[in-house]
Amino acid sequence: MAFTPREERKTRLAEAAWQVILEHGVSAVSVRTVAAGAGMSVGSLRHLFPSQSELLKFSAELMVERATARVSATPLSPDGVAYALAAIRELMPLAPETRREFEISIALISETPANPGLARIRDHAHEQLLDLFTRIAAMLRNEPAPTPDSRCHARRLLALVDGLGLHLLHQPLGDDTGWAIEIVRDELLRIRDGGAGGQQPVQSR
Repeated sequence: MAFTPREERKTRLAEAAWQVILEHGVSAVSVRTVAAGAGMSVGSLRHLFPSQSELLKFSAELMVERATARVSATPLSPDGVAYALAAIRELMPLAPETRREFEISIALISETPANPGLARIRDHAHEQLLDLFTRIAAMLRNEPAPTPDSRCHARRLLALVDGLGLHLLHQPLGDDTGWAIEIVRDELLRIRDGGAGGQQPVQSR
């Protein structure tokens, strides 16, 4: 997909904002620090993002879009558990990119009391994840449409994945993450074997 020069500049600025957040925290995000990180002038940044709030909102939205794209690109598989696990791996801090993304997400969430726009993005992302996990649970249970039971399984699975993500951040990058994958796999098997055991993968939106 081709991007316009304006979109490319906005993306550069968002990526520079991510780096500032990783190295110094959200409080260090300013016109000067982000412009310098992106190799752009302060005037160019202000033209694209008149306020810090708009820059942070775009940065958060871009991160959600990239995560969604990765999940959507998960190859289909006749094995429902394998498909679900592959999709969920894209949301956990298992690799440098997803670990970086997870850390930035936590930092941005901490900023939501002062930025209602970020709160809306956070809540929308949560709804998207819950919808994905509900469809995964329904697929594993061989349900033609999600039921209250599959939604309950989805909430449990989402809470498990979120919690594991936080635990993974406590260990150095490069350490074994297989233990976390096995916990998720066990939960997916529990959902499947507690229902009808369907195997057809579900398309993520």
